[in-house]
Amino acid sequence: MTARQQWSVVLAIVAFLGVALFAATRLLGDELFPVAVGMQAPPFEGTTIVGAPRVKTLADYRGKVVLLNVWATWCGPCREEMPSIEKLHREFAGQGLDVVAVSVDDAGQDSTIRAFVKEYGLTFEVLHDAEKVTPKRYQVTGYPESFIIGREGTIRRKVFAAADWSSETNRALVRELLSGVRTTALR
Repeated sequence: MTARQQWSVVLAIVAFLGVALFAATRLLGDELFPVAVGMQAPPFEGTTIVGAPRVKTLADYRGKVVLLNVWATWCGPCREEMPSIEKLHREFAGQGLDVVAVSVDDAGQDSTIRAFVKEYGLTFEVLHDAEKVTPKRYQVTGYPESFIIGREGTIRRKVFAAADWSSETNRALVRELLSGVRTTALR
């Protein structure tokens, strides 16, 4: 085999691998790169349900510690954890914690979501993502699923089920992220 033929084979292999990688990223999308603790948080978006509808994104919370909760009104475990999320919010809201609960209820359910917010006395930001963009970007596997995002936009904790957000462990993590001083909570 001549040098020219060898280079042709190498170029053909490189071209094939390039096309295969392009196709894989198109087919698998975000699943090719799993969302994990330590990585930059993907963008999220949702429409406000209180006041005039307005689309909000992760950029609206830049520089804050964010508890992003992905949930639905029909989800039993979501209902269980909401009081503890509200308690955490009330404790840390003025200190730089923004709680953002993104509902994935179907389109046309704004009144159901508003009733839920009223029933639970929620005072944190509740957004509606009827197109379910946020769960796709965050690769949510069930509801509720929550992410604590640090001020720098990095995912610091991922929780796959209902949690007691008013527990000392979760409160210590939030205190640590708000203070910027690393202790044992982020190990």
